Amino acid sequence: MVSPEHNAGDGGHLGRYLGNGVGALRREDPDLYRLLELEHERQRETLSLVASCGGTDPSVLAVTGASIVNVTAEGYPGNRYHAGCRYVDEVELLAIERAKQVFGAQYVNVQPHCASFANHTVMQSVLDPGDTILGMALDQGGHLTHGSPVNLSGKLFTVHAYGLDDDGLIDYGRMAELAAEHQPKMIVCGTTSYPRAIDFDRIRAIADTVGAYVLADVTHIAGLIAAGLHASPIDAAHFTTTCTFKQLYGPRGGLIMMGRDADAPSADGKRTLSQRIQSAVFPMMQGSPEVHTIAAKARAMGRLLDPAFRELAERILANATAMAKALTTRGYDVIGGGTDNHIVLFRTPERLNGLIAERALEACDILVNKNKIPGDTRSAVVASGVRLGTNTAALRGLGPSEMDTCADLLDTVLHAVEPGERGAFHLDDAVRAQVAAEVHRLCRDFPLPYDPAPSADLVGAGTEH
Repeated sequence: MVSPEHNAGDGGHLGRYLGNGVGALRREDPDLYRLLELEHERQRETLSLVASCGGTDPSVLAVTGASIVNVTAEGYPGNRYHAGCRYVDEVELLAIERAKQVFGAQYVNVQPHCASFANHTVMQSVLDPGDTILGMALDQGGHLTHGSPVNLSGKLFTVHAYGLDDDGLIDYGRMAELAAEHQPKMIVCGTTSYPRAIDFDRIRAIADTVGAYVLADVTHIAGLIAAGLHASPIDAAHFTTTCTFKQLYGPRGGLIMMGRDADAPSADGKRTLSQRIQSAVFPMMQGSPEVHTIAAKARAMGRLLDPAFRELAERILANATAMAKALTTRGYDVIGGGTDNHIVLFRTPERLNGLIAERALEACDILVNKNKIPGDTRSAVVASGVRLGTNTAALRGLGPSEMDTCADLLDTVLHAVEPGERGAFHLDDAVRAQVAAEVHRLCRDFPLPYDPAPSADLVGAGTEH
């Protein structure tokens, strides 16, 4: 057998294999290659302030395309249902160990395909259909999988929703009242559009009074937790879930983690809670894992262990604070009065709505997403708010001073746009050109890491085929 180091000097067989694949794609499927190239150029030339986005490191992308994808590996390391898993086992164990180090966890399952599926898996592991759960209302900052009536979580379980108080903060008092009244078996916390810090210890204390499990979905604050810039739920919650992109800058995938409750007995007294999670992921909810994605998670976790990641996380936080302040100064109603994480949620001007704001900004190459705000009377497809996030901006190296520039650009567009019906709008061509030019300048001055300028033969090649 050839040793792994045999071809290290020239990139090895794997490096050449991946390079040949890109070359073959370009030669054999130019239409698809052109679209992929155009998408890459779009990302290079647009200012993404979408909170659900981050940026996947090229080394992580390389792993997702590695030949390890060819391995079928149902089961877990040392106990697979197929042969040929020698290195897959080592990769999965490496991903688990690194995730444990990053988050201070005692148990980690790296097989979930996404955070939403991780949430469903946790629920299925300890709940029965019809059981009562408490989850944060969608328009208050919660997520579909936290009990929304349009989601499977809201259809399988009896859901009571908690939300925010008059100051825009999680109403822990009301949560306690709901828990006492409805005796839930699970309280779900963690949010998608809540800009303030979450008191996981307080939520656990409420759960303990009624014997409920706590599921903390930290998808939007996982990077800040990893960097020690937000309180961790690992020991406060029974179960912690997250995606591995957004703020972790890894592949599309999920994690389920546990702290001090990993070895606690489950309700049936036969298995521990971590054993229930292990069997809930496989074989109950998933079949063969995406081993290439698990490998990419290992690479992403390795990057998080680098001390340089804390600098990036600090910039995420500083940028969000600066953006919230800049928008407030310009007269916008920033929900919650500011931010403690990477999310900034604000109300659109009265004459607009979230849909028009999103479309008008995208016309100027600024990407945001429309979002419901507390008390919103509009539907989620229109909404009255805009949600911003600073993950991608921080990755580019943009800092607090650039956030003031970004707020200026947002303000310019939102003041100039003239709303029409059903999401239509008019924006003066001069305003559009002025804002887009400034966006492109920012993107050139602060490029995505490791991203070279396009080669001459690709510039302008978007309509050849």
